[in-house]
Parts: sequence; structure tokens; C-alpha cells
Amino acid sequence: MATRGDVRGVVVMGVAGCGKSTVGGLLAARLGLQFVDADDLHPPSNVAKMSAGTPLTDDDRRPWLARVAEVLRDGDDGAPTVVACSALRRSYRDTLRAGAGGDVAFVHLHGDRDLLARRIAARADHFMPPALLDSQLATLEPLRADETGVVVDVDRSADRAVDVVMGWLRRT
Repeated sequence: MATRGDVRGVVVMGVAGCGKSTVGGLLAARLGLQFVDADDLHPPSNVAKMSAGTPLTDDDRRPWLARVAEVLRDGDDGAPTVVACSALRRSYRDTLRAGAGGDVAFVHLHGDRDLLARRIAARADHFMPPALLDSQLATLEPLRADETGVVVDVDRSADRAVDVVMGWLRRT
């Protein structure tokens, strides 16, 4: 992965069940930055579609990704923002970088399919059904060498995952 440099924000990315919201919130707290969960930025039509077990199309995602990029760009009084966002494809991450107006660091939370499925099944009050996990795994494009980011395995506690990210941020 490329090194961090000056970033407009940090996107904690990955498929459903990997812990984006938990790790993102903890990371933001440790860094003293604003945290935004991109799930809260979906239009109602996207939430309804996913709740019904239908994967989103790129056309569905386009306005949502633009809104996420806006949050990264505008931040909290110009400070970088930590955002939990799936950002599964390189093109989605490119949209976030371009819309943010600067580099964005990506924290890819990666885990075993069975662990992710168990986590999704255990969640209450979330619109993402377990049936969509396989479509997300099929869509996922790992970070490329020219992208600023780090991959963190989610077989550890959320606090330990944040420790790994903090170490990476200090080294870059």
C-alpha cells in the first residue's frame, strides 16, 4: 500500500459484518476526529432495496458515494473525518478520493466468510441481511499498491484492530 501522507479522511472499509462502524468509531475517538457511518447516508430507496435482500447497483450507489465524499471533503471545521463505508470496488474508492478533494486513507477490515456471516446473523436492527454477504464478497476488490491503506484482520478485538491502525498511521 502507499503511505498515508496528508489525508482528507480515513475510510474504514470492508464487507458487512467486518466491524466498520465499531472500529471506525473507536479510531475516530482515539484520533479526536468526527466519525460518520456511511450507512446513515443511504437514501431510503437504497435501504429498502438492501432490506429486501437485493444488492445495490452502481447507479444506486452513485449518489450515496457522492454524499460520502462530501462528508470527507467538508469534515468537521476542515478536520479530517473517519467514515465507515464499504468502498468495495476500486472505482468507488476513486470516487471518494476525487470527491474528497485529496488523498483518503483506507483501512480494509478483512475476515473469514464464516466469521462475517456469524457477526451479521447476530446483529439486531440492521438493514443488511446475511444473504447479501456473498454478493459483497464477490464485489470486493482489495486495495491496490498505489492506494493509501492498510489491511487489518478482524479475527481480533476491535481495540486491537485500532491499535494496528494507529501503529500504521504512526509509521507512515
